[in-house]
Amino acid sequence: REAPTPKMLTPCLLRRVVFTVPLVFVVALLLVEPARSDQEAGTAIPAESRPCVDCHAFEFMQRALQDLKKTAYNLDTR
Repeated sequence: REAPTPKMLTPCLLRRVVFTVPLVFVVALLLVEPARSDQEAGTAIPAESRPCVDCHAFEFMQRALQDLKKTAYNLDTR
């Protein structure tokens, strides 16, 4: 004959399960990397072939300076 389960133990176990299952689910969601629908597999450009942020900023500033020089020249010739 099995030992009877104490009446206080059952609600305690139920409460523990109700707390643990969502906690495990949330931790699993945080650990799994989300799938991105905007990027197909294999289409990412490797970091080695992409210019760095500083290079983009430098190129942008060079173009802006050239535009300013052209504008200044056009104003001087008028």
